[in-house]
Amino acid sequence: MNAAINAHVAPASPHIMPTYGRLPIALSHGRGCRVWDTTGKEYLDALAGIAVNTLGHAHPKLVAALQDQVGKLIHTSNYYHTPNAELLAERLVALSGMTNVFFCSTGLEANEAALKLARKFGHDKGIERPEVVVYEKAFHGRSIATLSATGNPKVQAGFGPLVEGFIRVPANDVAALRRATEGNPNVVAVFFEAIQGEGGVNPMTPEYLQQVRALCDERDWLLMIDEVQCGMGRTGKWFAHQWAGIVPDVMPLAKGLGSGVPIGAVVAGPKAAHIFQAGNHGTTFGGNPLSVRAGVETIRIMEEEGLLANAARVGAYLQAALQRELGGLEGVKDIRGRGLMLGVELTRPCGVLVNQCAEAGLLISVTADSVIRLVPPLILTEAEADEIVAKLAPLVKQFLQQTAAA
Repeated sequence: MNAAINAHVAPASPHIMPTYGRLPIALSHGRGCRVWDTTGKEYLDALAGIAVNTLGHAHPKLVAALQDQVGKLIHTSNYYHTPNAELLAERLVALSGMTNVFFCSTGLEANEAALKLARKFGHDKGIERPEVVVYEKAFHGRSIATLSATGNPKVQAGFGPLVEGFIRVPANDVAALRRATEGNPNVVAVFFEAIQGEGGVNPMTPEYLQQVRALCDERDWLLMIDEVQCGMGRTGKWFAHQWAGIVPDVMPLAKGLGSGVPIGAVVAGPKAAHIFQAGNHGTTFGGNPLSVRAGVETIRIMEEEGLLANAARVGAYLQAALQRELGGLEGVKDIRGRGLMLGVELTRPCGVLVNQCAEAGLLISVTADSVIRLVPPLILTEAEADEIVAKLAPLVKQFLQQTAAA
């Protein structure tokens, strides 16, 4: 670790469980696409809290709205109606073409709710042991059920026995999906990310999305698309599956929906909208006044500032710049993604780049061991995209040279 980073940062507290491999950085404040640590060092944020800070940091419109809400109500419980929850549900229904919404607090909770919907859908049809199709390299969360749906043996290790009832298939291979489910009357749903995030920024192709939609219709399955990381405008449309012109039956959301305030949602179409009845599911904090105000304001500001178009335009600009600087280099396997959800896959593990980029004043992550993930705020400018490339590309080239002989 570079002493310049950790010179004035206190050591990790012995009272916090060591569940994260943290950098020796303590961030104190931010504005726009930039954050500062407790030593005063500045960073360009190309991670956005892992695709969470849609509006960047300290957006003045969002700050004012949240201050107003905190002065009114933060939490009341779901014994009562919350007007902004109803307004946010209306907006999500309008943007998605679906019909009903359940609010929770995280993407994990949203995915858990989706899995419960699938099981009850099956039970309501008389299927005693419902099964859900999930995907290689998928990531849906770290609870026991979502961990079981996840396609990463490393994060599953030590937590068995896993939940049964999952059939795993490779992405973008409809023939494999048909083979894995042929003659199985227990299948009730297909569940996947439109663009896998933790699995390495792996997009499902529009053609595949259309094929799976047709297969679900043919076999009376629920099409459940996890938009937790790739949704809320990140790809240049409200939801990444919309590039394929389809509508799912169940759509979990979270991350960017509240621009940093914890909120999750499950949006359902007609086939799934009325599976849950009173008492079937719930959550203490879901749909609380603060979180839904954050969701309402996030969508309002995104529309006012044209952030979907910005994500598409600046994302394409950034991807082209990365391609110019890194494409074709030995050791660079692929540069992929859509909008402001991009991955640069190298041919070798490259986790050391996270710290090296931080030393250079750039926040990124490396996922799936060898994929540099860039998910900056949707307010990113072309000048800031140039700055990302100017900081990142030399470090990638240096890394590849140093590890070429390894």
